[in-house]
Amino acid sequence: MSLRLQTEHLQRKWLFTTDHRAIGIAYLLLSLVAVAVGTVLSIFMRIHLIAPDLKLPFWGVVPPEGYLALVTMHGTLMVFFVLTTAPVNGFASLILPAQIGARRMALPLLNALSLWLTLISFGVLLAAFFVRGGAPISGWTNYPPLSAIAAAGPGQAAGMDLWLVSIGIFCLASVLSAINLLTTIISKRCEGMTLMRMPLTVWAWLVTAVLILFAFSILLAAVVLLLSDRHLATSFFVPPGEVIDGLLVAPQANGSPMLWLHLFWFFGHPEVYIAVLPAMGLTSSLLANFTRRPVFGYRFMVATTLAIGFFGLLVWGHHMFVSGMNPYAGTAFALTTMAIAVPSSASVLGWLLMLLRGRDSRVHPLPTAMLFTLGFLSFFIAGGLTGPILAQPVLDAYLHNTYFVVAHFHLIMAMAGMFSLFAAVYYWFPLMTGRLMNERLGKWHFWLSLIGAYATFFPMHFAGLAGQPRHYAQLTGSTSTLGSLLPLQTGITHSALFLATAQLLFLVNLVWSARHGRVAGVNPWQATTMEWALIDSDCKVVRGPYEYRFHTNLPDFILQCADEAEQE
Repeated sequence: MSLRLQTEHLQRKWLFTTDHRAIGIAYLLLSLVAVAVGTVLSIFMRIHLIAPDLKLPFWGVVPPEGYLALVTMHGTLMVFFVLTTAPVNGFASLILPAQIGARRMALPLLNALSLWLTLISFGVLLAAFFVRGGAPISGWTNYPPLSAIAAAGPGQAAGMDLWLVSIGIFCLASVLSAINLLTTIISKRCEGMTLMRMPLTVWAWLVTAVLILFAFSILLAAVVLLLSDRHLATSFFVPPGEVIDGLLVAPQANGSPMLWLHLFWFFGHPEVYIAVLPAMGLTSSLLANFTRRPVFGYRFMVATTLAIGFFGLLVWGHHMFVSGMNPYAGTAFALTTMAIAVPSSASVLGWLLMLLRGRDSRVHPLPTAMLFTLGFLSFFIAGGLTGPILAQPVLDAYLHNTYFVVAHFHLIMAMAGMFSLFAAVYYWFPLMTGRLMNERLGKWHFWLSLIGAYATFFPMHFAGLAGQPRHYAQLTGSTSTLGSLLPLQTGITHSALFLATAQLLFLVNLVWSARHGRVAGVNPWQATTMEWALIDSDCKVVRGPYEYRFHTNLPDFILQCADEAEQE
């Protein structure tokens, strides 16, 4: 094939493709790049915290505002381009059509447009590092008035504008993707695929898509309003009498930063479940597969998924207990936050019952995908236990801006989310490459990551209880009273370096297995859901997603779709 024909083939296959599998893989590769950049930024943060005078590669000695830029960009990359992009856009595009018996997504051009908008958003965000003043310094939440006024500090001019444009494009891409997901699930299910025969992964993507429509639409509106404050002389978020460097800015302003808090956290808390709900659906499916038992209380698990999505839209105010809101509103948000713990705890109890009732002959030795699923369950429980503590306004008043929140957030969302993504990669890798990932390397990756994650984030609870604020650039200095926490933070930094290094095993395994891994076969995990079935014609679903035989010489797994004999 000539070079010209090869180039045209590449353009058709990847650059201008509407194939949902290619788009899903492209999303996952984008998230892989984003998590690599975000991890490097986090390592720079950790090193600077214990050695503030050390010169870092490509950065030099990091000033306090540089540290805040690292915090801002790390959080943005991880929340938007990893924990949102990979589980929703990536794996849903790759797996969802096959799980409901569809040949493609309902709106393939919209799916491709969403991918390209996400790529553009990612490029615009990274460009903030290279403009005059550098990246923004107001954190991934970008509270006004710091984010609303270009003169508020380094990075708050062009860098802040690029951040807002990037997030606005990302919001638009996410809304388009959610519309595509909902349309596909509603209109593209094959014959017999009723709602109560959908795998729990599909239910999770369905609820997640609804949350995205609400949450990202609101965030898009907030971004537009903030850009208006910065460039169109409006004052939605700029309060009256704001003074910077001794000068009164926007003398006619009459806005309120509280409006941004309400709009942002109406997105921000559903975002937790946008990242975690697909992981919960995957956990149910993998536990059923590897324990060879139906999901305990399938309808009940569907109900808990719906309840989590509903309550997730009602609890945003618990991020604002110290903002000066009405105490009665704080009480209401505390009650709804406690209420959302009920369906989450019910899901955990269902998973534990599946483990207790599982068949030992299939549980040992545990595949790597199952190990990472158990790791997700571990972090979900460990991080969830501190949630009710932060849901109490009295306790949150002390803990709110400390490392205690950093520990809670990273366990319940970051580590739980990442471990579920690893489980998904190890489990669905055969569908992407036709090969299995190396199990020995996978198990080393799991155990080193589990140890490193707990060693990194669990001690942060103690730093938070000791009162360490989460955005301080250094612990020592003439006015600091936090020097005694330096040994603790040094240990955390060493653990973070260990955790980051352990991920090299995953990268090696990923690249090596794609070319040299063991050939997987048609259904290597003997799963029941339809992404593992070879369907060349219209299929018919005749049973639920998690059905198994017992006390028989036949294979114990039963595919959802009917074979030719059953259809006749």
